[in-house]
Amino acid sequence: MIHQQDVDPAVTGKLTCGSLRASDAGQVVTLNGWVNRRRDLGGLIFIDLRDRYGLTQVVFNPQIAPNAHARVSDVRNEYVLRVEGVVRQRPEGTENPKLATGQIEVEGHGIEVLNEAKTPPFYVNEEVEVDESLRLRHRYLDLRRPHMQGNVILRHRVAQHMRRFLEDRGFVEVETPHLIKSTPEGARDFLVPSSASPGSFYALPQSPQQLKQLLMVAGLDRYYQIARCFRDEPQRADRQPEFTQLDLEMSFVREEDVMSLIEGLYIAMTEQHSDLRIREQPFPRLTYREAMDRFGIDRPDLRFGMELKQVSPALAGTGFQAFARVLAGGGEVKALVAPGCAGYTRREIDEVTELAKRAGAAGLATFAVSADGVRSPVAKFLSEAELVALTSGIGAQPGDLVLVVADQPTVVAKALSTLREEFGRRLHLADPKELAYCWIVEFPLLEWDDEGQRWDATHNPFSGYYDDDAALLVTDPGAVRAKQYDLVGNGHELGGGSVRLHRRADQEQVFGLMGYAKDDLADRFGALLDALEYGAPPHGGIAMGLDRFVMLITGEENIREVIAFPKNQRGVDLMFDAPAPVAQEQLDELRLAVQRDSQSDREA
Repeated sequence: MIHQQDVDPAVTGKLTCGSLRASDAGQVVTLNGWVNRRRDLGGLIFIDLRDRYGLTQVVFNPQIAPNAHARVSDVRNEYVLRVEGVVRQRPEGTENPKLATGQIEVEGHGIEVLNEAKTPPFYVNEEVEVDESLRLRHRYLDLRRPHMQGNVILRHRVAQHMRRFLEDRGFVEVETPHLIKSTPEGARDFLVPSSASPGSFYALPQSPQQLKQLLMVAGLDRYYQIARCFRDEPQRADRQPEFTQLDLEMSFVREEDVMSLIEGLYIAMTEQHSDLRIREQPFPRLTYREAMDRFGIDRPDLRFGMELKQVSPALAGTGFQAFARVLAGGGEVKALVAPGCAGYTRREIDEVTELAKRAGAAGLATFAVSADGVRSPVAKFLSEAELVALTSGIGAQPGDLVLVVADQPTVVAKALSTLREEFGRRLHLADPKELAYCWIVEFPLLEWDDEGQRWDATHNPFSGYYDDDAALLVTDPGAVRAKQYDLVGNGHELGGGSVRLHRRADQEQVFGLMGYAKDDLADRFGALLDALEYGAPPHGGIAMGLDRFVMLITGEENIREVIAFPKNQRGVDLMFDAPAPVAQEQLDELRLAVQRDSQSDREA
């Protein structure tokens, strides 16, 4: 169905294909648009004229307007027309209740073909499955489709809602530069060479993090912008190399101030711009440790249960060597109950086992529970008490399938959270009309990097930490809790932020744990560190993904569906064929040389 948008013609200065109603009958009108469909009934010719506001039926009668009728005989779908005629009510019984203009039609008296159109490579006037590569190559045609226009318009409305909400609360919109210095932010930078400084590069910002903190030092205590960000990292369904986020920062705040602000915004946007029900208000809050223990992931989908169950204590003295070796090596054994799946076939068990292995697990033990007992390839290696602990002891009922992974905690968490998400999809456990928000708090400030043999920031290196944990920076840095908070919705990380470090000594201490030398700090973070010595206030903020939120409330499974001109899953712009080589003259101007891959590398 054509997307309808109510817009007052007085605002646009023209009538649109979604404007006319029964009250307009008798008016002489001019409409512009695309031919959505043409129907020749052997005398009368009907044209459905379309623009982004809707669709109007125009009828050409050879007895009334022979010249116009002759001209319209040659038009085809997607021709661009200007039509003149008289509005009239449709004959009784021919009304179309699916259209806002369905009570009327325009009796065509004149027609001008503004532009002809080739036959499109896919249907524009029907919502049919089309290969994504073809859609992206002809994105300007794909965006004519009502569904895609609806997504783009909804994205616009969400952005405007954000602006109005923050304007009403005293925030100032400030643009920050797109050409900055390369700094470590977690992903590779996109680099821009400078012709004025050969051999030197700008970087496109992964986020305006340091800049917004500098605005707090400048005294602009409530800043925001809808910012473009750039990250050269592997793509996935909810990620793009360039994306948009609501970026904001506030002075003299605690975590609660930022979280309450964002919670109010997201409740209002969900209620106004979607038909989803919010599962729980206020949003539940889980510590990072609680989320990992219960769900194996720090962005859990709370629309369904299937929580991970710790069974290591019950297996402490097990004679089953596969479990015993893991426990002796400091690992753990956890289980997941898949309801109603005890009848899984060997092939289906192999499928989920392979899924666990791809997530890093060495294997998967399964236990099918029935009224007659437990069926499992490893049951003979376990005592009766251990079998009970692995089944009814964790709530499994007859008809359920228990999935068990034994490994190091990080591997167990990834494997079982992957299986949980898979069974949630397979069993349709999540209500698609529900939106389950939650906050994840108290993330570890630092995590150990085995490869680099140093501490690294769990989120970003500017996050503050709880005063009670300050001494742990010396004795046990991995136990320090950050003043970090992430908003999660239906298993997607929608955004995150923190209350920042606002004293230079504290910031330098964290940088030191991350292995930065003093000289390196001055080069990478000199402006921020200097600013912290000039009366920097306590401050905190957050960055919320705009594209990802719109994807969530539209029910799309891919972020590319809510971005006007996205890159494909390999980060390639198929419409402009980018990235692409540039002329040697351009490289010479920048004094750059390109190291070409070998033929075998290119073929790989």
